[in-house]
Amino acid sequence: MKQRVVIGFLGTVLDEGRTAKRWERWRPTIALAQQEDWVVDRLELLYDPKHQRLLDRIERDLASISPETELVPRALPLADPWDFEQVYAALHGFVRGYSFDTEREEYLVHITTGTHVAQICLFLLTEARYFPARLLQSSPPQRGSKGVGGELRTIDLDLSRYDLLAQRFAEERAADLSLLKSGIATLNPAFNRLIDAIERVATRSRAPMLLLGPTGAGKSFLARQVYQLKRQRHQLNGPFVEVNCATLHGEGSMAALFGHTKGAYTGAVGERAGLLRQADGGLLFLDEIGDLGVDEQAMLLKAIEEKRFYPLGSDHEVESDFQLIAGTCRDLQRDVAEGRFREDLYARINLWTFPLPGLAERREDIAPNVSFELERQGRELGRMVRFNKQALVRYLAYAESGEAQWRGNFRELSASVTRLATLAEGGRITEVDVLEEIERLRTQWHAPVPSVGGVDLADLLGEEGLAGLDRFDRMQLAAVVAECRRHANLSAAGRALFDVSRIRRKSSNDADRLRKYLTKFGLDWERVKTDR
Repeated sequence: MKQRVVIGFLGTVLDEGRTAKRWERWRPTIALAQQEDWVVDRLELLYDPKHQRLLDRIERDLASISPETELVPRALPLADPWDFEQVYAALHGFVRGYSFDTEREEYLVHITTGTHVAQICLFLLTEARYFPARLLQSSPPQRGSKGVGGELRTIDLDLSRYDLLAQRFAEERAADLSLLKSGIATLNPAFNRLIDAIERVATRSRAPMLLLGPTGAGKSFLARQVYQLKRQRHQLNGPFVEVNCATLHGEGSMAALFGHTKGAYTGAVGERAGLLRQADGGLLFLDEIGDLGVDEQAMLLKAIEEKRFYPLGSDHEVESDFQLIAGTCRDLQRDVAEGRFREDLYARINLWTFPLPGLAERREDIAPNVSFELERQGRELGRMVRFNKQALVRYLAYAESGEAQWRGNFRELSASVTRLATLAEGGRITEVDVLEEIERLRTQWHAPVPSVGGVDLADLLGEEGLAGLDRFDRMQLAAVVAECRRHANLSAAGRALFDVSRIRRKSSNDADRLRKYLTKFGLDWERVKTDR
């Protein structure tokens, strides 16, 4: 059987026994030895040497009441027992030097005596497992009670042992998960595990998060839900600021993010705070962070690590403390290897990385998302909209089939439901409405890519590679390839393609810019010129 060891403070008021009438015979430290069928084998008593007289009295009384209890006085001088830093440091030093033997002894930390500061410090150190112990509370005997020892209560800080508390925490966590999913009853196991991991990180950490996934997979939506969760938990009090880095170019990019002073560049007619300062105390979501320029990446890294940065044209740093979530559909590891993205910034934002699957990988979640979108459309249209039974069956049969490509992911599904809800007569979506929408989707997904300059991208990329590109990327790439084939070398093609920006950037590295663009699609100059 393990020996029972109690560690606590000498109570300079309560242990004197000179308080209110009901308590005048009750002294907490002595009461530990006045319990029936409950013996303290060793009492480690922390005390200030200036209270030696009281300690001597406690030692005599304890010996007469419970001679089997060993009293071990531990001198702990405190200049100010109400100074948190001083008390915590003294207790931390004590516990670090104490030899615990959990195999042979069980430990209890008595938190009834000592100043409130001392009690708080004992709690914190026990919660952090510096004291491998349970907490012990003592209270005076109730009115009319015959005993003089009062009552003892132990508290195990492993809260999972308390069924009601555990149930409450489980309910709160379920509510947090529902918030992240906007109440959508998702069925995809991988996605549900992902949301579970995001919830744990979001509620426990302020480190940057990186959301990966194709366009329309819900990165922006999820970032906003994380913000709502942290705001609900009082972890953030500032605004949600969203920036699409793909829309930022040139000096305007630096100014938009970091702000600028008046006259910092041509057109800067006034001072601008910038989006990073606007996000102070809140959450900054940088979507398509892979499209951020190299200079902006360097300044962003400093802002993340130091919470300080220089606005454009300023000699004075400003501060902004924000939570960062970044999103991208690019392969940042490849971008780092190819010199398009800073390795140090990638390392900083890659602590918590979550890949979001596209809609085609979550076909079992299409039905609950259709219901969610229909409710949202009803609110926006100001009228209830519903599917006829057969219409819903027909729509889901197509939407969940392999024929439905959902290249635009949830954004495309939302657009489809928006069309159905808008065109529904009397708020009822019929089978005819669904058949017309299915035909629209088929036409949209199977429309041929217009030929640009006679370029057949299927010859360059293959059918599978071509299917993975948005229509915008196909058309842009075809135009670039056509221009390349009109020039003798990479430099000449680069000068023609970057004829305006090369002057503004005062750069002649057009060939490198073009080479990097082609590399993004797995192409090089020789292949572009010869594969005709």
